[in-house]
This record gives sequence, structure tokens and C-alpha cells, in this order.
Amino acid sequence: MTSVQPPEPSGRAAIVTGASRGIGYGVAEALVARGDRVCITGRDEDTLRAAVERLGADRVIGVPGRAHDEDHRAHAVERAMEAFGRVDFLVNNAGTNPVFGPVADLDLNVARKVFEINVVSALGFAQRTWHAWQKENGGAIVNIASVAGLSPSPSIAAYGVSKAALINLTAQLAHEFAPGVRVNAIAPAVVKTRFAAALYEGREEEAAAPYPLGRLGAPSDIGGAAAFLTSAQADWITGQTLVVDGGIFLNAGVG
Repeated sequence: MTSVQPPEPSGRAAIVTGASRGIGYGVAEALVARGDRVCITGRDEDTLRAAVERLGADRVIGVPGRAHDEDHRAHAVERAMEAFGRVDFLVNNAGTNPVFGPVADLDLNVARKVFEINVVSALGFAQRTWHAWQKENGGAIVNIASVAGLSPSPSIAAYGVSKAALINLTAQLAHEFAPGVRVNAIAPAVVKTRFAAALYEGREEEAAAPYPLGRLGAPSDIGGAAAFLTSAQADWITGQTLVVDGGIFLNAGVG
């Protein structure tokens, strides 16, 4: 049986936040597969350690912590610079959705938490990677947004509003960080992860039925998109939001 050879090192390095599982893990996996070295972050140290082992401890390091903790952000960027000597790419994937329903009666403390994790932490990581490496050397940033940020989503309203802010932040950073650093976003529809389980668990066939491509997303779908947006093939793309949704938006306005 032929063994699979590891990819040749690309010479590039990345930070992927919230990457111990789900979409973040799928992104890290895609970057490692093309030869990048990757620093992944996550809240649970044991889960993060297991992810590092699966991805390959020769190419990947893990830094446990919470994305909205300023000290954690500083430590993650410092560890990446110590281990790799560079941070070419940042993928802001860490996020939260602790509440379902509309915003009319939303607890404002919950709203603050959602924005702190989904928006402010992304800005904080972008600022730190910019000053640590990208300002002088270039690179790319990808923010994982959501189709919920593109149109009203009453069932996950607070999450959607925060992702709309993240999409606007993407455009703002793309303008400020040009020409050396490209900044784009990915807006997935429902991807089969533990994070999104409440949206499909126990009724996956029903949840997937409206999708023209006939299925929900997989973390690898988003990983492939992030790998593209951080590649030379995307060198003339910045400030954009790539919708990766299995065609669900094609149904807009159809009765």
C-alpha cells in the first residue's frame, strides 16, 4: 500500500481561531494540506491538543484560550511568531451564538457578549497580526461570517446582526490594510458542526431539502474556500464576501 507523503512546506504560516473542531478545524486542515504551518486556538485545552495531534504536531501548534480575552490574543500571536517567525494568514473563525430568537427583547448583556466574541475579537486578532508581521510583509485575512449577516434571520437574529458587522469590518480592514494585506469574508449557510447542531440535528433531511445542491455544508467546504482566499489565485480579491451556501440563496423570493 502506498503511503501518503506529507506536503512540502510552503514557507507560510497562519493563525486559525476557534479551530479545535468544526469549521475552524476544516480550515486548518486545508492549510496544513498545502504545506502551511498553523497555530490553532480553542477554549478547551484537551480538545485543542487532540486537534493538534490529528493535524500533525510537526506543523501545528495550539494555544488555548478565549478569543475575547485580550491577553489570549496577544499570547497566540506571540507564540505563532516564536514558532514560525511569521504570520502570513489569519482566519477569524471563533464565534458564539448563545441565544435564539428575535432581538426585540434581547438581553443587552447577551448582545454585548455576542459582539465581543464575533466582532471585537476578530478586530483584535487582525490588529495584532497586522502589527506583528503583515504591515511590513503582507498577507491575507479571512473572516468567517454567515449568510445570516446578509439578510434578516429571526431565529438567530443577534448572531446575524453580529455577522453583518463582521462583513462591514471586513470591507473596512480591506481598505485600510491595502495594498499589502487582502481581507475577505466567507458567509456559509448551515454547516454540519456541533456549533450549528440546533439548526439540523434530528431533522437533517428536512433541513437540507431547500438547498439546491441537496445537502448541508461540511467543514471542508469552508476550508477549501479559505485556502483559495489565502492563495496566490486570489491575489486580486479583497473586501469581498464569498457566499458558500449550497445554493440556498437561489430560493430567495420563491414561494
